[in-house]
Amino acid sequence: MHERPGAPSAGDGLVRLYGPRFQSDPAAIYREIRREHGPVAPVLLEGDVPAWLVLGYREVHHVTSNPQIFGRDSRRWNAWKDIPADWALRPYAEYQPCSVFTEGEEHRRRGGALSDALAAVDQFELRNQVERIADQLIDTFAESGRADLMAQYALRLPVLAIARLFGLSEADAPSLAADIAASADEGEEAVRAHQRVVARMRRLVEEKQARPGADYPSRLLAHPAGLPPEEIPSDLFLTMGAAQLTTADWMGNTLRLMLTDDRFALNLSGGRRSVGQALNEVLWEETPTQNFVGRWVIQDTRLGGRHIRKGEVVVLGLAAANADSQVRPASYAHASGNQAYMSFSHGLHGCPQPAREIAEAIVQTAIEVLVDRLPDIVLAVPAHELEWRPSVWMRGLIALPAEFSPMYADRPAG
Repeated sequence: MHERPGAPSAGDGLVRLYGPRFQSDPAAIYREIRREHGPVAPVLLEGDVPAWLVLGYREVHHVTSNPQIFGRDSRRWNAWKDIPADWALRPYAEYQPCSVFTEGEEHRRRGGALSDALAAVDQFELRNQVERIADQLIDTFAESGRADLMAQYALRLPVLAIARLFGLSEADAPSLAADIAASADEGEEAVRAHQRVVARMRRLVEEKQARPGADYPSRLLAHPAGLPPEEIPSDLFLTMGAAQLTTADWMGNTLRLMLTDDRFALNLSGGRRSVGQALNEVLWEETPTQNFVGRWVIQDTRLGGRHIRKGEVVVLGLAAANADSQVRPASYAHASGNQAYMSFSHGLHGCPQPAREIAEAIVQTAIEVLVDRLPDIVLAVPAHELEWRPSVWMRGLIALPAEFSPMYADRPAG
């Protein structure tokens, strides 16, 4: 395989991880990149910013298992001088004083505090809250016989549940959901949306310092790790962003699978076993987090036959790694109980187990309530007409129109 001596450049005719074709069928592009370049490939991000994309399962595992070579502190990036201030992906790559960008013992300290605060969430109470929220949302469209399951359900429900965990009011939820979604997309609005969410998290920390409660920010402020209050807002943004975006898209992608695949569509009415199977299959086949930036190389190294230099950026191709034929069977049917996907990343910086459990509780409960309430729900448009949001990081639908028999609420006589 041809080895590049240094970082890829915009003049190399490299694949761009953005644009209409990438938006509509990223899996096909990952296959093409793998055939052309192997498990590690030079690519271009939004704005033709060069990066290395790691597509191989074993290579992603290696990167995430060796933080002494592949660090999380993005200040190491040797390309910052060429990155414009309004770069759409800057909110997820620029260093922030939070657990995501810390390393070693500092990350263990900060990450441990976040994990402890999330582990304190009562799973039974969470599921009860999600059931109530789901019923309230379904009530708003049940009588119409039609709904956009993204705008009216999947994108609204997680942030309402998470707002309660954060001690926020329901009135905050709509604007937060919109800004979090915008921050993961492309364009100048992504930077402004990120700034608005962080500003709201700063105000939330100030509120909880004055009036602590039984909520996630208050537990972080009180944790023995002693996190500086001025640094907690960045952690809150990343926690809420990950929880809202990945949970909403996990829900939307699972509903899409269940409404378009006969293996699940035939079992929608009362088919609760199929919900768990569908959730697992989506994490393999259409994972919400497609790519993750990233790692910044601490010392020259070799990866997948490539020479990668100190200071270069490595993007974790989680979706591509899940599809690696060297570790995946030819058919998903033989992997239905397999949870070795890279959808939550891996290693020290992987998604904490309590966060995974919260996301799964929200998604599974929400889908179960929906199919119980609307057992004959079907897709309202041909599956090929569904459109995906433009994002290199996330894989989620713009809309998911559905139809069902109108469900009329009981009304008092007279």
